[in-house]
Amino acid sequence: MELTTVWFCLIAVLWIGYFVLEGFDFGVGMLLPVLSKSETERRVVINTIGPVWDGNEVWVLVAGGATFAAFPEWYATLFSGFYLPLLLILLALIVRGVAFEYRAKRDDARWRARWDLAIIVGSLLPAILWGVAFANIVHGVPIDADKEFVGSIFTLLNPYGLLGGLTTLMLFLTHGAMFIALKTDGDIRHRARALAVKLGLVAAVVAVVFLVWTQLDSGNVGSAVLFAAGAVTLLAGVFAAHSGREGWAFIGTFLTIAFAVAGLFAALFPDVMPSTLAGGVSLTTTNAAATAYTLKIMTVVAVIFTPIVLLYQSWTYWVFRKRISVHHIPTDTSLVPPS
Repeated sequence: MELTTVWFCLIAVLWIGYFVLEGFDFGVGMLLPVLSKSETERRVVINTIGPVWDGNEVWVLVAGGATFAAFPEWYATLFSGFYLPLLLILLALIVRGVAFEYRAKRDDARWRARWDLAIIVGSLLPAILWGVAFANIVHGVPIDADKEFVGSIFTLLNPYGLLGGLTTLMLFLTHGAMFIALKTDGDIRHRARALAVKLGLVAAVVAVVFLVWTQLDSGNVGSAVLFAAGAVTLLAGVFAAHSGREGWAFIGTFLTIAFAVAGLFAALFPDVMPSTLAGGVSLTTTNAAATAYTLKIMTVVAVIFTPIVLLYQSWTYWVFRKRISVHHIPTDTSLVPPS
C-alpha cells in the first residue's frame, strides 16, 4: 500500500475519532437546557463531559495538522474555500471552551445563563457546519485548473450540504443523549434515555436519506457496506436504549458515527476533494500529497506517538467512568452571601 493511501486512511481515522468523541460533547452541550431542570442538574450534565471535552478537541487539531503535512494541496484548497464555516466553527469552539471555564466564576443566575447559552450555541454551530463541510467535500465543489476553490459560501449551502448538516446535528444529539443516560443516575438518566429513543428514530430517518443520496451520488461497494452497518448499529442502539441498556446504546451510536464517517471517506477515495467544474482539477491522494520523504518521516512519528495518545485518553475515560448524580454536586458555601 502506498504511503499516500496510508495517510488518507490515518486522516480518516482521526476524523472518525473526533466525531465519535466530540460528537457526544456537542450533543451534551445542545441538550443542556432540555435535560436539566435546575442549576444542580445543569452542573451534573456539564460534569459528564468536564474531564474529557478538551481532550476530545485534540483530535481535530491532529487531523488538521496531519492534513497540512500529508496533503498540503488539500489543506490549502479546503481551508481557503471553506474559510467562513471553518472560522465560525473555530470561534464557536473557543467560546464554548471559555463558557465551560467561566460559568461558575460568579454566583449570579444571569451570568450562568449567558454562559449556558454560549455552550448551547458553541455546540450547535459545529454540529451543523461540520456536516455541511464534509457533505460538500464528498459531493464536490468548484475547483479550477489551478486547484483553487472558485465558489462562495452560498455554493456550500446546497440541499445536499444542508442535509449533511442536519444529519450530523441529529446524530450528535442522539449520541449526547445516550452519553448522558450512560453517565448519570436518577431523573436525568431516565429523561435522557427516553429522549435518546425519540431522537434516535428521527436521526435514523434523516441519516438514511443522506447516506442513500451519498451512495447514489458517489458511492461504491465499500461505502455501501459501511453505510448499511451504520444504519444497523443506529437501530440497535435505539433498541438498546429503549430496553434500558445504556452502555450498548452508546456503543450503538458510537459505531454509527464511525461507520458513517468511514463510509464518507470510502466514497471519497481516491479523491480528497473532487471538482464539479468541467475544466477543473480534482484533488486526489496523488496530486495533493506531500513528498515521499515527508510521508516516511510522518509515518515513523505516528507509529511512535499514536499508541501513547490512545493509551492516555483511554486511561482518562477509565478514571472518570462512574455515573454522577445530583447528590455528587456539593454546595459551594463560599459563594453564598452571609445572612
